[in-house]
Amino acid sequence: MKTLPKFLSGAVLGTALVLCLGCRKDEPGQQLPGYEEEVPQDQETENGESGKLKGTVIGTAKSMSASGQASTTANTREKAFDSDYNTYFTSYESNRTWVGLDLGSAHVITKVGFAPRIGKESLSVLGLFEGANTPSFSDALPLAIVRQKGKSGSMQYMDVNCSKGFRYVRYVGPDNSRCNIAELEFYGVEGEGDNSRFCQLTNLPTVVINTENASPITSKEVYVNSNVYIISDGGASLLSTSDTGVRGRGNASWGFPKKPYRIKFDSKQSPLGAPASAKSWTLISNYGDKTLMRNMLAFEVSRRVGMAYTPFCTPVDVILNGEYQGCYQFCDQVEVGTGRVPAKDGYLIEIDAYAYDEEVNFVSDRWMPVTVKYPKDDEITGDELAAISGFFNKMEAAVFSENFADAAVGYRKYLDVDSFLRNFIIGEFCGNTDTYWSVYMYKDGADGVLFTGPAWDYDLAFENDGRTYPINDLNGFIYATKGSVPVDAVRSMVTRIVRTDPAGKARLQELWNELKPRLEDLNACVDSNAALLEESQQLNFKRWPILSTRVHENPVARGSYPAEVDAVKSYITARLSKFDELVK
Repeated sequence: MKTLPKFLSGAVLGTALVLCLGCRKDEPGQQLPGYEEEVPQDQETENGESGKLKGTVIGTAKSMSASGQASTTANTREKAFDSDYNTYFTSYESNRTWVGLDLGSAHVITKVGFAPRIGKESLSVLGLFEGANTPSFSDALPLAIVRQKGKSGSMQYMDVNCSKGFRYVRYVGPDNSRCNIAELEFYGVEGEGDNSRFCQLTNLPTVVINTENASPITSKEVYVNSNVYIISDGGASLLSTSDTGVRGRGNASWGFPKKPYRIKFDSKQSPLGAPASAKSWTLISNYGDKTLMRNMLAFEVSRRVGMAYTPFCTPVDVILNGEYQGCYQFCDQVEVGTGRVPAKDGYLIEIDAYAYDEEVNFVSDRWMPVTVKYPKDDEITGDELAAISGFFNKMEAAVFSENFADAAVGYRKYLDVDSFLRNFIIGEFCGNTDTYWSVYMYKDGADGVLFTGPAWDYDLAFENDGRTYPINDLNGFIYATKGSVPVDAVRSMVTRIVRTDPAGKARLQELWNELKPRLEDLNACVDSNAALLEESQQLNFKRWPILSTRVHENPVARGSYPAEVDAVKSYITARLSKFDELVK
């Protein structure tokens, strides 16, 4: 992506402070703070006081008649504002439909109310209220989210503590709901407001993506021009960007219902305290990881093990075109740069089972598929590619040579052993089947050796892969199991370094003895992450109700979030002892 056309008009928003009472955690059977029933509905905005607002009804035009046909006269959007609980707006399309008001001028919204269609109460859960100042809602920001189903024949209200004024307000129906809303109400006071408070959906930062013309993101190659907002610090900070490209990403994960994304800002950013200032970032979906933390845990292990670079990662909530998408992890893009892979004057490669799908790749002399990640696709020269593949083949040949263990002429001449073994410990301790299905390596400068890392893609780790479950019952390391490598040469390479080479085996034992004490309290990190994710996971599994369903490679469907977390802790406890046996 070289240049993206602008489509956001108006000023870029700045720093903000928020406490959005309508966006806080609820428990089953409890009412939300500020979530009340049947308050007086005949207030009007007078003398600068907050009251029920009126305006021109806007929203999805096509409704659905009682016979299931598209209509512009039955069950129309106007029914959401007719003060009659027995009428309702139901859209003809199942998804991405909405209804709201053009208030004529900006208003600071202080409260929103809704009544679900009678008999369709559950379809209001995760309905999202938004405000905007462009009629396309390309600059929309959240006001409140519905966390539990409403009651028939009554209004439910949520306080909104957002200080910015909006001319356009709306309710966006959740996925597959057809809106099905009986009544909507908006309360507020006329005025532009200020940028001192915004709504953060949970205790986690909220990432809002509004694509141009609300276009769906359907490609892993083509960026969709978008406005992206990141609300953080409890709402105290707002990163606002236009000209931002968003596309799909991932391999197997791109085929899941909950999609992963790649974000490319128009200029370098350091979101959410990230150490790198860069344009490219990722949103990891963790669809098959029901703890929503396995990558976070693996990165923590990477830091404790002492890898030269561990990707930045923090959990967030994601809204795409007015629909809540779930709990994601906002992460570095694995690339060379300051605060990222330390190979600015060298290159980054990946032994990659999917290398054949990448633009720049090569196959080694022993048929290892390798993707070149840096220099970038549009910058690498033929001579550079030849030099990269040539050095890799020298390393590979040395590993498989008769004198491979010789410190002077063997593989150590080309490969940094400690980084290789540390990466090995991360993958095997965490129980990641994909450690050698996809493994990064980098070289900084014309001279020197290949370093292994960073650790990446750990959603199948910590006992989340039916192909290797239960991991601690295996007699050997995971890399030796079927399906764990793209070609047999990769498995043989690992074996020669960690088992056949006496010095490599001894160094592995030495490193494990040194590093094990750093991992013995890892379950405290699991508990801390679970507490951090508690509010968001409740929303996530309302959006994706899969806790009792096996998805991707899940070996077991445990039925609840606490059960999923406990399974990880049990695995870690057992793995600490098992690893002692494996490295002997």
